[in-house]
This record gives sequence, structure tokens and C-alpha cells, in this order.
Amino acid sequence: MQRGGIIGAGQWGQNLVRVFNQLISGSVYSVCDIDEVCLNYIKKLYPGVKTTFNYREILEDPAISFVCIATPANTHYEIAKMSLASNKPVLVEKPLALKVSQAEELVGLALKKKLTLMVGHIFEYNKAINKLKNYIEENVLGDIFYLRSIRCNLGPYRQDVSAMWDLAPHDISIFLYLLNSIPRKVRAVGRSFFKSSLEDVAFITLDFPNNIMGSIQVSWLDPRKIREVTVVGSKKMVVFDDLSLVEPIRLYDKGIERGKTYETFGEFQMVLRDGDVTIPKIEMSEPLKAECEHFLDCIRKGRKPLSDGEEGLKVVKVLAAVEKSMKEGGIPVEVE
Repeated sequence: MQRGGIIGAGQWGQNLVRVFNQLISGSVYSVCDIDEVCLNYIKKLYPGVKTTFNYREILEDPAISFVCIATPANTHYEIAKMSLASNKPVLVEKPLALKVSQAEELVGLALKKKLTLMVGHIFEYNKAINKLKNYIEENVLGDIFYLRSIRCNLGPYRQDVSAMWDLAPHDISIFLYLLNSIPRKVRAVGRSFFKSSLEDVAFITLDFPNNIMGSIQVSWLDPRKIREVTVVGSKKMVVFDDLSLVEPIRLYDKGIERGKTYETFGEFQMVLRDGDVTIPKIEMSEPLKAECEHFLDCIRKGRKPLSDGEEGLKVVKVLAAVEKSMKEGGIPVEVE
């Protein structure tokens, strides 16, 4: 039986323990955290799970066949590198690393060791986002004009990374997944209102191939919690609301049609089309469960994960370009 070690027992690490044990009873063998309160919580819920303050004990344990990393983002590279060096397949939460060179090293190490390296880009396992991707691939929306994402809330503030590094990986991974391409250039501005070195608000513009534009707004300083993605096409438009459990997808038969023929400028007209709103039925399921199940399946069958290290590297490359643009006052920066 596959047995895992979970490194990081905060809120998300606790979710990982719960889901893996739902998939395979007893699949979580050991959990590590530096917070005794978190470990005591794990012990109370899962008496049979070992706990430790030292993640190296997990890496050195031959009984553990895979590792999940749910620690602060600035520790991902070091722990993932040591896990792969210990011949453990790895599922690491976003972002894969905070530097392109580090992400490249992890991808190269996983390839050399022939180990599964998967990044927790959880929205790629969300059935509503999958539906949105189907709309694009089946040309339901027509030519894609632009994508817009808003991810805002009042907190929670992180101590290790900015709001851009904390929140934008979700939206960048969604855009790359939907369009199956990486932006050529990015422009971004951000402000730090409470911490001099960590921006809590950022506005990002991405230039994709085929003249597709992307826009991302992230903030820890907003009065409302918003988790929304809009895709505008030449035929139809669609909105994904992650906070709506009943109807997360709304398909709008709206658009603008140019008059087919005209002889003078006065006869030129834009015709607004305002049709029906369709709410497709989305089967409710937990994306994290699908993600973890996919990870285990990839380990068993030697398959390439949907959100593998290469995909994680692409997201880090975009994030690095966004950070550079922010630091240089919003100038356009090419993505590596």
C-alpha cells in the first residue's frame, strides 16, 4: 500500500491528511509540523498517524512512499529537493518555487530520478473549470478576446510572500490551462500598504498569443471575498464563480455583431446581442480529492501528472516576470 508523509499540518495540510485517508484508509503514515498544536490536532483525529517536528524523519523513513508538501511557499524548493533526493514522489503546493532556477532544478531532478513531481494547481481538477475549458475547445465561445480574474478578500496576510505570489498562481495556472499557452509579456503594478516589502494588492496584465489578453486582480485588502473568472469570446461569454456551490458556471449568449455591409460611416453600426443565460449542471465533487487521486494514480502507473513540474515551472516563469514588472514600475517584461 502507498503510504504518505505530509509535511505541513496547517489548514491545507490537514485537508491533505483527510482526503488521502478517505481515498485509502491508513495511507497517511506520518505528519510533520513545527507547531505542536497542529500535531496534537492530527493525533486527536488520526491516532494511528505518526507525528514529528523534523521533516527529515519522513524523508529517511523507508515505510513512506510519497511526500506532500504544504508548508510556506519560501520552503517549497528546499523540502521538495530533499524529498526527490530521497527518492520520494512529491506533491507540492503552489508555487513550485520562488525562483525560475529553483523550479528548473526540481524539474530536472525529478526527470533524472524518474519520480513523479506534481504541483497543487487545484483548479485544473475543478469540474467547473474543466467545463469552461470544454467550451473553449469546442468553440462554443468563438474566438477568445480576453480573460479576467478577480481573487480578493480581507486577509489572510502571509509572512513569507506577497499577495501576488500567494494568490496569483491560481489564476495564472487557470489561464495557462484554459488557453494551453503561456503569455509572451506581462505588465503589473502592486502596492504594499501594511508591509514595506510584501505587496498586498496587485493588478496584472498578460499578453497571450493570438491577441488574447488576460487580466488578474489579487488583494488581501478588499471588503468582499471574490473568486471569479470571466472569459469573453466572439460568440459567447462565460463566468465562473468559485463561491457559488449551486451554479458556478453561467454561459451568456451575449456579444457584439458588426453590420455586414454599409456604404457610409453613418450606416455602420454595432449590434448588441443579448440572449439567454445558460446555467449548466456541474456535478459537485471536491477538487482536492480529484487532485490527490490523480497523484496516486500517476505514481502507480508512471503517468505524467496534469499539473506536473513542467506546468509548475511555466507558472513560476510568469510569476517571476510579473514580480520584475512590479519592481520596475509596471514596464512590460517578457516571459522566459
